[in-house]
Amino acid sequence: TLLEHGATDPDESRRFLDIIARHTDRLNAIIDDLLSLSRIEEDSEKGRITLSRENIKKVLNAAIDLSAAKARQKDIVLRLSCDDALEADMNGLLIEQAIVNLIDNAVKYSSPGSAVLVEAVKTSGPLEISVSDEGCGIAPEHLGRIFERFYVVDKARSRKLGGTGLGLAIVKHIAQSHGGKVNVWSEVGKGSKFTIVLPAA
Repeated sequence: TLLEHGATDPDESRRFLDIIARHTDRLNAIIDDLLSLSRIEEDSEKGRITLSRENIKKVLNAAIDLSAAKARQKDIVLRLSCDDALEADMNGLLIEQAIVNLIDNAVKYSSPGSAVLVEAVKTSGPLEISVSDEGCGIAPEHLGRIFERFYVVDKARSRKLGGTGLGLAIVKHIAQSHGGKVNVWSEVGKGSKFTIVLPAA
């Protein structure tokens, strides 16, 4: 429209430029996520993901710090439950990225004034790191597909909220690169809980 009709109406031109800017930001986010996913897959296949003994609480606190601004914008409280001394063999930056993705989703689909809980638990078995919210929840028919690339439960809402459809796929591949997996529990109207399960070490 701008090319064909020129910038005769400043208000109309600004509206179209705003639309262009939003689409550009979305495409940039998709490209970043695709590159991230490709890098994780390639590094995992070639054995280039280095694991080291790391303090879990430190990694989770870093993820919460990165997510705090978005949570504040919606008046959502981020809570952490994790033993100070809990450690595991992991790639801290990748696990941090996975938790940031999960918190970002939890914040997007939660109501203002609610809470998101980040929790790490390890008994005699595997380490479980979970992100729980009090949001809208996910219908049962979608649960089996939400970790697929570009699968979106509510396309219109996801576009509005800036989702790329790749965040959960990245979480899944990060868990798998550690020899683990990711599980989900969700109930419509009550919320969701995503749990990364890492093997005992």
